[in-house]
Amino acid sequence: MAEPAAASTAAIYRRLVAAQVRSQLSYRVSFVLDLVSNVVFLGADLLTVLVVFHRVPVLAGFSLADTLLVFGLASLGFSLAELIVGSIDHMQRHVRTGLLDAVLIRPLGVLWQLLVLDVGLRRVGRVCSGLVLLAIAVRLAEVAVTPANLLLLVITPVVGAVFFGAVFVATATVAFWWVDSGELSAALTHGGRDFTSYPMTVFGGWFRRLFAFGLGFGFIAYYPALILLDRPDPLGAPAWLGWCGPLLAAAAATLAGLIWRTGVRHYRSTGS
Repeated sequence: MAEPAAASTAAIYRRLVAAQVRSQLSYRVSFVLDLVSNVVFLGADLLTVLVVFHRVPVLAGFSLADTLLVFGLASLGFSLAELIVGSIDHMQRHVRTGLLDAVLIRPLGVLWQLLVLDVGLRRVGRVCSGLVLLAIAVRLAEVAVTPANLLLLVITPVVGAVFFGAVFVATATVAFWWVDSGELSAALTHGGRDFTSYPMTVFGGWFRRLFAFGLGFGFIAYYPALILLDRPDPLGAPAWLGWCGPLLAAAAATLAGLIWRTGVRHYRSTGS
C-alpha cells in the first residue's frame, strides 16, 4: 500500500510543477524578461569581481583566474539551490497572509507544497550562466584534467546546492516564530553566497572563522578550489578538507529537516 500511495503523491507533485511551468510559459515576454534579468544579476556579481581585479593584480594571494574558479563553483551551487528551493524564501509572506494555514490542512507534505507554489523556472538562466562561467574558469585556471578533479567539479556544485538549500529551509523556518525574519534569512543565504564567491583569505578575524568554519561556508567552494588549483591553503589547513563537502551537506540537510519539523509542530496559525 505504501508504494502506490507514494507514487500517487509523486504524481500530484509532478502535476503541480507542470501547471506552474505552463503558467509561466504562457506569458512568454514576461518569462523571457525574467530569464534575462536573472542572467544580468549574475553578470553584475561577476562584474564586481572584474572591477576589483582591474585595480589589483592579485587579491589576498589569488589571481583573477583562481578567484573566478571559486566564484564559479559557489555561483553554480547557489543557483541550483535557488532554482529548486528558492521559493521558500517567501515563507514570511505565506505566514502573514495565512496561505500556510491552507497548506497545512492538505494531505501532502508542507515543505514540498510550498516549493511547488512558485517553481523558479526563470532561474534556469542563472544556472546555465553558472555552468558557462565555471567552464571558462576551469580553462583559465588551467585545472588539470584528472579523474579526481573531474569528480570534484561534479560533486562540488551539488554539495553547494544541498548546503544552500538547507540554509534556505532552516532560515525560512524562523518565520514560524518571527514573521519579520527576512533580513536574517537574506544575511545567511545571499550573504553566504557572497562570502563563498571569494577566496577565504580575503576575509579576516572572527568574521572568517564564523562564516567559514562556524557556519561551514568555507567548504562550499574555497577548499575544493584549492585542490583543483593544486595549491596549499595559505591559512595552513590540510588539503583533504576539500573533500569534506558531502559530509557537511548531509549534516546541514539533516539539521534543516529537524528545524523544519520542529517549526511545523509548534506553528499556531496567524491568529495566535
